[in-house]
Amino acid sequence: MLGYGKVVFNAWFIGVCLLILFGLLAMFYLLIRGPKTKAAAQAELIGELPAVPADPGEELRGPDTGLYVGSTVAPSWQDRVVVGDISDRANATITEFASGVLIARQGASDIWIPRESITEVRTARGLAGKVMSADGLLVIRWVLPTGTAIDSGLRADDKTIYPGWVDAFAGQHDSGQGTQE
Repeated sequence: MLGYGKVVFNAWFIGVCLLILFGLLAMFYLLIRGPKTKAAAQAELIGELPAVPADPGEELRGPDTGLYVGSTVAPSWQDRVVVGDISDRANATITEFASGVLIARQGASDIWIPRESITEVRTARGLAGKVMSADGLLVIRWVLPTGTAIDSGLRADDKTIYPGWVDAFAGQHDSGQGTQE
């Protein structure tokens, strides 16, 4: 026969276990639902990405290899774009053509950045949750057809390519976003 103390202890124990279980289920629900909610909120802001043209023109720089780390809504270096697969990190090559820049990603869709959309090319310490040493990332700020500015970043295998990329686009456009970091 159970005494009063054992019944109270068992009720408390079962209650605490149920609260912990409920908390874990709520956490997993939010982990699954959060990115979907953010993608829905960003869908109109991001819109359709430009398609890779059949003839991008003359190859001017690259291809240079590295890791595509993601894209963020400018000027925030942490507000990751989650629409489509643009947020997927992947090994990539970056190539400058006469009409724009192609980021060809392995296992994910390619990203085409039209030359007239580029407002700034700079180096940065971090982007999309990836933090590096100073000047560890090559970041391209560009404007989508919707008018939203985003930053797309690549950690190159050979960091000595960064000055060439930055210099190639220096003064091309006045971004209105301040000086290069």
